[in-house]
Amino acid sequence: MKTIDKIYINGAFVTPHGTEVFDLINPTTNQVSGQVVLGDATDAQQAIGAAKAAFPAFSQTTKQQRITYLQQLHHAVARRKEEMIQTMIDEYGGTRAFATMSFGFTLQSFLHTIEVLEAFPFERATGRSTVRLEALGVAGIITPWNASNSFVASKLATAIAAGCTTVVKPSEMSARQTQLLTEAIHEAGLPAGVYNMVNGLGHVVGAEISRSKDVAKISFTGSTMVGKSIAREATETMKRVTLELGGKSPNILLDDADFSKAIPKAIQVAYMNNGQACIAGSRLLVPESRLEEVKALVKEAVNHVKVGNPSDADTLVGPMVSRKQYDRVQQYIQLGIEAGAELLAGGAGHPEGLEAGNFVKPTVFAGVTNDMRIAREEIFGPVLSIITYRTDEEAIEIANDTDYGLHAYISSASTERARKMATRINAGRVAINDFSHDPMAPFGGFKQSGIGREYGVYGLEAYLEPKTIL
Repeated sequence: MKTIDKIYINGAFVTPHGTEVFDLINPTTNQVSGQVVLGDATDAQQAIGAAKAAFPAFSQTTKQQRITYLQQLHHAVARRKEEMIQTMIDEYGGTRAFATMSFGFTLQSFLHTIEVLEAFPFERATGRSTVRLEALGVAGIITPWNASNSFVASKLATAIAAGCTTVVKPSEMSARQTQLLTEAIHEAGLPAGVYNMVNGLGHVVGAEISRSKDVAKISFTGSTMVGKSIAREATETMKRVTLELGGKSPNILLDDADFSKAIPKAIQVAYMNNGQACIAGSRLLVPESRLEEVKALVKEAVNHVKVGNPSDADTLVGPMVSRKQYDRVQQYIQLGIEAGAELLAGGAGHPEGLEAGNFVKPTVFAGVTNDMRIAREEIFGPVLSIITYRTDEEAIEIANDTDYGLHAYISSASTERARKMATRINAGRVAINDFSHDPMAPFGGFKQSGIGREYGVYGLEAYLEPKTIL
């Protein structure tokens, strides 16, 4: 069992002032795999102080110096590949396929940020003026448990590119993953105070970062509920905020799509990352006239979904991250049944033989209407709702009838038709005929899926403040 009893402040691993101990539970077995000593408000204040002290010098570094730091981070993280992948599998329950992909995103974030930084003009002529884009200050980075290191790395890389120093509050449930990443960051040799990390609870460490007058910006990924509380705290000191929050993404199959290909992809999109993904396509919108065909294809596709040991290369759905999350998903499955939706696959309880861990049966409901809770609320588990529509206009109306607007998917034989529909979907990203990721394009949500954008030029500008010189 691994004990993590250090946080990282001002270029060194130090013993936290906080003394509370949090158990790390392997979600595959529900056995304790480690413990982490949590930091407190005092630790957060010290980390903020270190970042504040480092900011004046770091903000004046050259573009080439920052590129060099990003290159060093890339090399240091690359050396930890197998260890980071295995730790994500053990600690979080991510499948080997997902953990490998997530590590790839973690590693590539430094290279993609270098590409952006190389071409980025920090000084521009506008009208009769000169506009300088200057680093905001200390950036507070608060990340969730479902792809911990990937989120930390992408936000950190962007902050460094801008010339900001950072205080990171990762999920306490990802402490082993964070420890490995922090060791790599330490090896990369950043100036002391540029990266500071405090393990701790959101309402303690996260709240201190959100309210501190010495933090200029918050970049948060997580639930809409927590995002709202962070935004409220941030207004007291007029912090800049980037909030990437929840989703209830529609996946629209148009009547000309090849359903034999689109349905298996729809299952993968719904169940990605064990269903614990804000961009999961959890609402499948299909033509009413083809519902029976869809149901048959969905049943067949779900029958080929392997639920089990996340270490196995062919596992598509591993365990929920915690017993609490398992119980939450079970409650939603029961809500779907009580609402009168047709249970097409899966259902309540554990899959046979997987009772020890937080495993959920891959579940599909048909006969879902968009007013049901399973169609409106983010479940964060492998539960798919099939909703029918009669016309393209109705499909657009249903897709947009949600509090969220993070991602959407459209399948069609006509790219032109799909693109025309995409312009009318209220979502930050719309993927056509596939699931893909563009790290140079902006990512973020409409409505209650967030504020601001990450990645590429849009993400970098969120860490900068324009100054006009007349």
